[in-house]
Amino acid sequence: MAKVAAKKTLKPISATRLRVVLAPGVFLGPGKGELLERIAATGSISAAGRAMGMSYKRAWQLVETLNGYFKAPLVQAATGGKAGGGAQLTTLGRQVLAQYQAMTAATEKACAKQVAALHRLRRK
Repeated sequence: MAKVAAKKTLKPISATRLRVVLAPGVFLGPGKGELLERIAATGSISAAGRAMGMSYKRAWQLVETLNGYFKAPLVQAATGGKAGGGAQLTTLGRQVLAQYQAMTAATEKACAKQVAALHRLRRK
């Protein structure tokens, strides 16, 4: 049986997970947020997806969903080959990612006391 590589995370797992419903069937949540972060960090949709344990096809599908929803693309990709290809966040992509990160931080802060209260109620 083949071993499955563990998903490498950029940050510690948070107590809350924000999922924003942009439209019916269109969401911006931890997965797409992390994908955008990794594309920005690696300059590659393929490398970003691979680091998250997802296929290139799935990573592209998520990027296409986001690119199709917003008024301009969030990710700009260049065709591979000898020139190397690659991908980068557009100005709008960086703005959307920053807004999502701000909402996530605000959610964490707003829920901190209640999350701590839940932890105090756990079985020891």
